[in-house]
Amino acid sequence: MTYQVLARKWRPKSFQEMAGQSHVLKALTNALDQDRLHHAYLFAGTRGVGKTTLARILAKCLNCDTGVSSTPCGICNACVAIDEGRFVDLIEVDAASRAKVEETRDLMDNVQYAPSIGRYKVYLIDEIHMFSNHSFNALLKTLEEPPPHVKFLLATTEPKKLPITILSRCLQFNLSHLTNHQITKQVEMILGHEKINFDFESVEHIARGATGSMRDALSLLDQAIAYCGGILEESQVRAMMGTVNSSDLNGLIQALIDADPESLLSTIESIALQNPDFDALLAELLSLLQKIAIIQILPANSSNPIKDNPILVDFANVMNKEDTQLYYQIGMMGRKDIHFAPDVKSGFEMVMIRMLVFKPNIENEPKFQKSNTKTPTEVLAKNSVTPIATQKAKENKTSIKKITSNNEWKKITEKMELAGLVKELAENCVLKAHVDNRIALALSPTQEHLLLNQNQRDRFEQAIQTHFGQNVKLVILLEDSTNETPSETNARVKREKQKAAENSLKNDPTVKSLMDTFDASIDQDSIQPQ
Repeated sequence: MTYQVLARKWRPKSFQEMAGQSHVLKALTNALDQDRLHHAYLFAGTRGVGKTTLARILAKCLNCDTGVSSTPCGICNACVAIDEGRFVDLIEVDAASRAKVEETRDLMDNVQYAPSIGRYKVYLIDEIHMFSNHSFNALLKTLEEPPPHVKFLLATTEPKKLPITILSRCLQFNLSHLTNHQITKQVEMILGHEKINFDFESVEHIARGATGSMRDALSLLDQAIAYCGGILEESQVRAMMGTVNSSDLNGLIQALIDADPESLLSTIESIALQNPDFDALLAELLSLLQKIAIIQILPANSSNPIKDNPILVDFANVMNKEDTQLYYQIGMMGRKDIHFAPDVKSGFEMVMIRMLVFKPNIENEPKFQKSNTKTPTEVLAKNSVTPIATQKAKENKTSIKKITSNNEWKKITEKMELAGLVKELAENCVLKAHVDNRIALALSPTQEHLLLNQNQRDRFEQAIQTHFGQNVKLVILLEDSTNETPSETNARVKREKQKAAENSLKNDPTVKSLMDTFDASIDQDSIQPQ
């Protein structure tokens, strides 16, 4: 018997067998079961997500001998004939090869005739966007008011190319990309029925290579089964797809952890011998870093399947969260620049060197804690917790003018004439207390990154000491506050001024007269408050 490729052999024959697209399936199921059928449906989405398959299943639902429902029997003459592609009342048209207006007119001339054996005559027009303008015009009237025995099922990968007159006469369903998880589950199910041994990593790699298309995934699976000799192994699947072995990727991350430049460069040289796609390699490295970041934020007793990979768990345990985030950010920025490098290998190499060299200096950083009580917990000078204010300065017991409100604190931030990130740090703090020579400020935990730079904090401290004319102890607490920060106050005032300017212009009699006379409208982006 002639071999049948997996994409055709495992094409879903009912809504229940479909992977993903639950938003479309729910609408179609309800419409069929409640007998609220439209005369034209448009399925839009990228290749391999189930547009034509959905249309064929819908044709079965409409023509099943047991009656119109969302669950066709699958064994009657109509269902079997549709599955085998020989149902005379299902007319499948490839718009790419029948784009001429004469062919479309011939097709529409037959619409008036009743179905030969089915309940409905179903026109399935694939890649409808390939029709010419004249063909669309020939289809338009029939599509709007077809005979009651006709249903139109249209499929396209580019709905934007369809005239609005066509779109307005159809119920449009946008099919989404399938997730890697959905593709993985479907591939695992198929391999189980095909009795083929596999490891999870090889299936995951195929799902990732399919980029959201089930048909692409099954084509890759066919190729992988042939290449691997019937047993899927990650190393062989990677070799087939021309991607780098996972041990090499792990080697790159290990070199970063060990801060070992020689190991890093030698691993890159070893990878280069495999002639990889360095952009895809960087993308896969980012995917690993993203998984490591997820593991780092999960609790120890989490049952998330991502923790089933012991290598990634080990990486997550030895890497700092800050390092992981920094590596990911450098990698993301590197993908934008890699093609501007003299060659992609040197571009990739420089991205990895940046990851190795640029690390947040957190060894001597102060650790800030969240306050869970109404009385703020000070960040005191005790080994692991160092106050921001200099400890060498002696406290001056002379009393100074106290700050008593956030409004005063806002005025002080303006008087200090700060700039850059130091200004951002000051404007995101709110006053907690000012007692003697000690000023306590609160900073939201979401702004903790503003404290990572020691130079920034020193400049902030110096500005405060310069303003008050003597040494003060500065304490910054990481906690949320109900009070407005200077930054939030400035943003609110700006919004209010903008709203007032818009209302003033909108209510201006001259502007109203111009709008009425010339049927004009106001460009909101052009309005600037005085």
